[in-house]
Amino acid sequence: MALGLENPAVERLAQEVATLAGETPSEAVQTALEERKARLRILKLPKRQAGDAKRFFERELWPLVPPELLGKRISQREQDEILGYGPDGV
Repeated sequence: MALGLENPAVERLAQEVATLAGETPSEAVQTALEERKARLRILKLPKRQAGDAKRFFERELWPLVPPELLGKRISQREQDEILGYGPDGV
């Protein structure tokens, strides 16, 4: 099946993304569609898989968190530190 783009705005966007990524427009469109497909699949996880993930967190990850930190939110400063942000950016 050939895909012909007849929308100038879509063609322009594909070219812009391709230029930024150092790809051909076809590669940029393919990557964008693959990434969107992956995101949509995550949103539509069957309830069984969602339950499996919750059980994994409950059994494997949450027990590793020190009790004094359970339920505690981290500050913006702590988030920035974890992500490597500083006064001069990353």
